[in-house]
Amino acid sequence: MTFAARLRAFAWFIVAVVYFILARSLAEHAALGLASGDWLELANRTILLFLLVVGYAGMGYAGQHQREPLKAMGLARRPGWGKEFALGSALGWGGMVACVLPIALTGGLVVTLYTTQRQFGLIFLDLAVLAIAALAEEVAFRGYPFQRLIDATNPVIATIAISLLFGFIHLGNPGATLASTIVTIFAGWLLSIAYLRTRALWMAWGFHFTWNATMGVLFGLPISGITNFSPVIASNSVGPLWITGGDYGPEGSLVCAIVILVLIFVLISATRDLKYRYAQPVIVPGGIPVDIDAISRRQHEAAIGPQTPAAPQIVQISGVQSNSREEVAASAPIEGEVIPASKAPVETPPQES
Repeated sequence: MTFAARLRAFAWFIVAVVYFILARSLAEHAALGLASGDWLELANRTILLFLLVVGYAGMGYAGQHQREPLKAMGLARRPGWGKEFALGSALGWGGMVACVLPIALTGGLVVTLYTTQRQFGLIFLDLAVLAIAALAEEVAFRGYPFQRLIDATNPVIATIAISLLFGFIHLGNPGATLASTIVTIFAGWLLSIAYLRTRALWMAWGFHFTWNATMGVLFGLPISGITNFSPVIASNSVGPLWITGGDYGPEGSLVCAIVILVLIFVLISATRDLKYRYAQPVIVPGGIPVDIDAISRRQHEAAIGPQTPAAPQIVQISGVQSNSREEVAASAPIEGEVIPASKAPVETPPQES
């Protein structure tokens, strides 16, 4: 890409970031007027997702002339997208189990159960909130803005930058620490790789949603410092911070950092076929555009069309007998001169005496 094209892509990235900040504020204010209590967070996340999808689709259509902006954003309903989501979910579930297992083995989990009918009903509400919130974050951090940053720089720089931004956004969460920020940056790295390997958001969404749901709903632990998603099982972890993560939850522990780094290599191995199918470099045409099909068609039509044979050139030769050397010399052609056939000398065989 030219420097002007890269600069234009970076400008659209800045516009997308500003729009994300405005959309978050607008969604929060709109949700307060539409819902309350247990439904407030669901309304907030749903409005945010709607604003992001519609806004980024409009930017893609207006700025990059995308015919299918949702597909270009990473929301392509292609064959096997459900399997990609399931693969991401499996990695998210296995990774969180690996994070919680050391806490459980050291006896550092104090579990409290809430078994009222209302608490069981809140499980489905919380799962819906986590699913929508995870998709909204993927659209914001691995969707249109991430793609414009790739166009402006390259995939490596874009991944580093968007991962740092992902960690910075979570600094405002309760109980955030330097360790939790580093782990969140690693998580952003993993999710960015999931997009780059598949050129879609399904795997990243599956990982993000199942990771949070396993941590909060299944094990009752804080999700990035937030304890609102443990309606039935609520757990308090006791032990060293490098194992438990403290009030921030498992995502603030050294164990979680190691697990995510291992998952990056597992993800790369598990998406080998998807990379060859969807993430091959785009071939950019260059040189003078040539319509090969039109040229072939004209050659074919010329070969099978009616052919008019050329008129034959008939040359009439008549000879004049001459025994004089002077006449022969006089009638000899000059170099470069064309002599009509009617004047060309004709030799006659000698007569017998």
